[in-house]
Amino acid sequence: MRASSPIPFLHAAGIPFVAAFAAVTLALGFVSAALFWIGVVLSLWCFYFFRDPTRVTPVRAGLIVSPADGRVVAVQEVTPEESFGLGQDKRTRISIFLNVFDVHVNRSPAEGEVIARLYRPGKFVNASLDKASVDNERMALTLRLSGEHPKAGETMTVVQIAGLIARRIVCDAQEGDTLKTGERFGIIRFGSRTDIYLPLGVAPLVCIGQYMIGGETVLADCTASEQARSGEPRA
Repeated sequence: MRASSPIPFLHAAGIPFVAAFAAVTLALGFVSAALFWIGVVLSLWCFYFFRDPTRVTPVRAGLIVSPADGRVVAVQEVTPEESFGLGQDKRTRISIFLNVFDVHVNRSPAEGEVIARLYRPGKFVNASLDKASVDNERMALTLRLSGEHPKAGETMTVVQIAGLIARRIVCDAQEGDTLKTGERFGIIRFGSRTDIYLPLGVAPLVCIGQYMIGGETVLADCTASEQARSGEPRA
Protein backbone atom coordinates (compact mmCIF):
# COMPACT_ATOMS: atom_id res chain seq x y z
CA MET A 1 0.00 0.00 0.00
CA ARG A 2 2.96 2.24 -0.62
CA ALA A 3 2.15 5.66 -2.04
CA SER A 4 3.89 5.71 -5.42
CA SER A 5 6.99 7.89 -5.56
CA PRO A 6 8.88 8.95 -8.69
CA ILE A 7 12.11 9.05 -6.68
CA PRO A 8 13.63 5.69 -5.69
CA PHE A 9 14.21 5.09 -1.97
CA LEU A 10 12.16 8.18 -1.02
CA HIS A 11 8.65 8.05 0.42
CA ALA A 12 6.14 10.11 -1.58
CA ALA A 13 5.19 12.10 1.54
CA GLY A 14 8.71 13.46 1.70
CA ILE A 15 8.89 14.92 -1.80
CA PRO A 16 7.35 18.34 -0.89
CA PHE A 17 9.70 18.66 2.08
CA VAL A 18 12.82 17.71 0.16
CA ALA A 19 11.83 20.11 -2.63
CA ALA A 20 11.25 22.93 -0.12
CA PHE A 21 14.58 22.32 1.61
CA ALA A 22 16.36 22.31 -1.75
CA ALA A 23 14.65 25.54 -2.87
CA VAL A 24 15.59 27.33 0.34
CA THR A 25 19.15 26.06 0.00
CA LEU A 26 19.43 27.50 -3.51
CA ALA A 27 18.09 30.83 -2.28
CA LEU A 28 20.61 30.85 0.57
CA GLY A 29 23.37 30.34 -1.99
CA PHE A 30 22.75 33.88 -3.21
CA VAL A 31 23.15 35.22 0.32
CA SER A 32 26.05 33.35 1.86
CA ALA A 33 28.27 30.38 1.05
CA ALA A 34 28.15 29.29 4.70
CA LEU A 35 24.34 29.36 4.75
CA PHE A 36 24.28 27.47 1.47
CA TRP A 37 26.30 24.58 2.91
CA ILE A 38 24.15 24.53 6.03
CA GLY A 39 21.16 24.22 3.70
CA VAL A 40 22.85 21.38 1.82
CA VAL A 41 23.36 19.45 5.07
CA LEU A 42 19.75 19.98 6.13
CA SER A 43 18.47 18.99 2.68
CA LEU A 44 20.47 15.78 2.80
CA TRP A 45 19.10 15.07 6.27
CA CYS A 46 15.55 15.65 5.02
CA PHE A 47 16.09 13.17 2.18
CA TYR A 48 17.58 10.73 4.68
CA PHE A 49 14.62 11.13 7.04
CA PHE A 50 12.08 10.24 4.35
CA ARG A 51 14.06 7.26 3.04
CA ASP A 52 11.94 4.21 2.33
CA PRO A 53 14.18 1.13 2.13
CA THR A 54 13.13 -2.32 1.01
CA ARG A 55 12.84 -4.79 3.87
CA VAL A 56 12.96 -8.59 3.96
CA THR A 57 9.94 -9.73 5.97
CA PRO A 58 9.78 -13.20 7.57
CA VAL A 59 6.51 -14.72 6.41
CA ARG A 60 6.07 -17.91 8.46
CA ALA A 61 2.52 -18.17 9.80
CA GLY A 62 2.22 -16.98 13.38
CA LEU A 63 4.91 -14.32 13.35
CA ILE A 64 4.22 -10.71 14.27
CA VAL A 65 6.84 -8.24 13.08
CA SER A 66 7.71 -4.75 14.17
CA PRO A 67 5.58 -2.02 12.56
CA ALA A 68 8.39 0.53 12.87
CA ASP A 69 12.10 1.18 13.23
CA GLY A 70 13.18 2.37 16.66
CA ARG A 71 13.90 1.42 20.24
CA VAL A 72 11.50 -0.43 22.53
CA VAL A 73 10.70 1.94 25.41
CA ALA A 74 7.89 -0.01 27.08
CA VAL A 75 6.43 -3.52 27.26
CA GLN A 76 3.31 -3.42 29.42
CA GLU A 77 0.14 -5.32 30.22
CA VAL A 78 -2.66 -2.80 29.69
CA THR A 79 -6.40 -2.66 29.11
CA PRO A 80 -6.91 -1.37 25.54
CA GLU A 81 -9.03 1.68 24.94
CA GLU A 82 -12.64 0.78 24.21
CA SER A 83 -12.47 2.59 20.86
CA PHE A 84 -9.95 0.03 19.55
CA GLY A 85 -12.56 -2.72 19.69
CA LEU A 86 -10.23 -5.19 21.41
CA GLY A 87 -12.42 -5.93 24.41
CA GLN A 88 -11.67 -5.43 28.11
CA ASP A 89 -9.06 -8.14 28.65
CA LYS A 90 -5.52 -6.95 29.23
CA ARG A 91 -3.08 -7.24 26.36
CA THR A 92 0.64 -6.76 25.92
CA ARG A 93 1.44 -3.34 24.46
CA ILE A 94 4.87 -2.83 22.92
CA SER A 95 5.90 0.82 22.47
CA ILE A 96 8.60 1.76 19.97
CA PHE A 97 10.18 5.23 19.99
CA LEU A 98 11.40 6.62 16.66
CA ASN A 99 13.99 9.39 16.81
CA VAL A 100 14.62 11.84 13.97
CA PHE A 101 17.26 9.56 12.42
CA ASP A 102 15.10 6.44 12.21
CA VAL A 103 13.10 5.32 9.18
CA HIS A 104 9.58 6.59 9.83
CA VAL A 105 7.65 4.38 7.40
CA ASN A 106 5.13 2.13 9.18
CA ARG A 107 4.48 -1.48 8.14
CA SER A 108 1.77 -3.97 8.96
CA PRO A 109 2.79 -6.33 11.79
CA ALA A 110 0.79 -9.24 10.36
CA GLU A 111 -1.55 -10.20 7.55
CA GLY A 112 -5.07 -9.01 8.17
CA GLU A 113 -8.06 -6.89 7.25
CA VAL A 114 -8.36 -3.34 8.56
CA ILE A 115 -11.65 -3.44 10.47
CA ALA A 116 -11.30 -0.07 12.21
CA ARG A 117 -9.41 3.14 11.49
CA LEU A 118 -9.61 5.73 14.24
CA TYR A 119 -7.93 9.14 14.26
CA ARG A 120 -7.80 11.15 17.46
CA PRO A 121 -6.32 14.65 17.84
CA GLY A 122 -4.23 15.29 20.93
CA LYS A 123 -1.08 16.71 22.42
CA PHE A 124 2.51 16.54 21.16
CA VAL A 125 4.45 15.58 24.29
CA ASN A 126 7.75 13.71 24.05
CA ALA A 127 6.91 10.40 22.36
CA SER A 128 9.34 8.48 24.57
CA LEU A 129 7.10 9.10 27.61
CA ASP A 130 4.41 6.60 28.61
CA LYS A 131 1.69 9.25 28.61
CA ALA A 132 2.24 9.76 24.88
CA SER A 133 0.25 6.56 24.26
CA VAL A 134 -2.79 8.21 25.84
CA ASP A 135 -2.40 11.96 25.37
CA ASN A 136 -0.81 12.44 21.95
CA GLU A 137 -2.37 12.77 18.51
CA ARG A 138 -2.66 9.35 16.94
CA MET A 139 -4.08 7.06 14.27
CA ALA A 140 -5.10 3.54 15.30
CA LEU A 141 -5.62 0.62 12.92
CA THR A 142 -7.30 -2.53 14.22
CA LEU A 143 -6.59 -5.64 12.16
CA ARG A 144 -8.50 -8.92 12.01
CA LEU A 145 -5.78 -11.48 11.39
CA SER A 146 -6.26 -13.65 8.33
CA GLY A 147 -4.57 -16.17 6.06
CA GLU A 148 -2.79 -19.13 7.67
CA HIS A 149 -2.09 -17.24 10.87
CA PRO A 150 -2.87 -19.42 13.94
CA LYS A 151 -4.70 -16.42 15.42
CA ALA A 152 -6.76 -15.86 12.26
CA GLY A 153 -10.05 -14.20 13.12
CA GLU A 154 -8.62 -12.53 16.22
CA THR A 155 -7.72 -8.85 16.45
CA MET A 156 -4.75 -6.64 17.20
CA THR A 157 -4.12 -2.91 16.95
CA VAL A 158 -1.20 -0.81 15.74
CA VAL A 159 -1.12 2.89 16.64
CA GLN A 160 0.80 5.71 14.95
CA ILE A 161 1.53 8.39 17.56
CA ALA A 162 2.78 11.91 16.89
CA GLY A 163 5.62 13.21 19.07
CA LEU A 164 7.20 16.42 20.25
CA ILE A 165 8.43 17.30 16.76
CA ALA A 166 6.17 15.13 14.62
CA ARG A 167 3.00 16.99 13.67
CA ARG A 168 1.65 14.92 10.81
CA ILE A 169 0.50 11.31 10.65
CA VAL A 170 0.02 9.83 7.17
CA CYS A 171 -2.04 6.63 6.97
CA ASP A 172 -2.81 5.17 3.55
CA ALA A 173 -4.80 2.17 4.85
CA GLN A 174 -8.58 2.34 4.88
CA GLU A 175 -11.23 0.17 6.51
CA GLY A 176 -11.76 -2.94 4.42
CA ASP A 177 -8.20 -3.03 3.10
CA THR A 178 -6.20 -6.23 3.52
CA LEU A 179 -2.55 -5.78 4.45
CA LYS A 180 0.23 -8.30 4.06
CA THR A 181 2.81 -8.77 6.79
CA GLY A 182 5.44 -6.06 6.39
CA GLU A 183 3.39 -4.05 3.88
CA ARG A 184 3.70 -0.28 4.16
CA PHE A 185 0.62 1.54 5.36
CA GLY A 186 1.83 5.00 6.38
CA ILE A 187 4.50 7.31 7.75
CA ILE A 188 4.90 9.70 10.69
CA ARG A 189 6.82 12.89 10.05
CA PHE A 190 9.70 13.84 12.38
CA GLY A 191 10.13 11.90 15.63
CA SER A 192 7.30 9.74 16.93
CA ARG A 193 6.11 6.51 18.55
CA THR A 194 4.36 3.36 17.40
CA ASP A 195 2.40 1.11 19.76
CA ILE A 196 1.26 -2.40 19.01
CA TYR A 197 -1.30 -4.36 21.02
CA LEU A 198 -0.60 -8.07 20.61
CA PRO A 199 -3.37 -10.66 20.25
CA LEU A 200 -4.69 -12.12 23.49
CA GLY A 201 -2.37 -14.55 25.22
CA VAL A 202 0.66 -13.81 23.02
CA ALA A 203 3.95 -13.12 24.82
CA PRO A 204 6.49 -10.65 23.43
CA LEU A 205 9.90 -11.88 22.26
CA VAL A 206 11.53 -8.46 22.69
CA CYS A 207 12.38 -6.37 25.74
CA ILE A 208 12.95 -2.74 26.66
CA GLY A 209 16.02 -1.19 25.08
CA GLN A 210 16.21 -3.42 22.02
CA TYR A 211 16.31 -1.80 18.59
CA MET A 212 13.63 -2.82 16.09
CA ILE A 213 13.72 -2.86 12.29
CA GLY A 214 10.29 -2.27 10.79
CA GLY A 215 8.99 -5.16 8.72
CA GLU A 216 11.85 -7.45 9.79
CA THR A 217 12.26 -7.80 13.57
CA VAL A 218 9.97 -10.48 15.04
CA LEU A 219 8.05 -9.08 18.03
CA ALA A 220 6.11 -12.22 18.86
CA ASP A 221 5.47 -15.76 17.68
CA CYS A 222 1.89 -16.95 18.15
CA THR A 223 3.02 -20.57 17.90
CA ALA A 224 5.58 -20.26 20.71
CA SER A 225 4.94 -21.32 24.31
CA GLU A 226 7.79 -19.47 26.02
CA GLN A 227 7.19 -16.64 28.48
CA ALA A 228 7.93 -12.97 27.87
CA ARG A 229 11.66 -12.32 27.60
CA SER A 230 13.80 -10.11 29.78
CA GLY A 231 17.12 -8.54 28.89
CA GLU A 232 20.15 -6.83 30.39
CA PRO A 233 22.49 -4.22 28.83
CA ARG A 234 25.89 -5.65 27.90
CA ALA A 235 28.90 -3.37 27.61
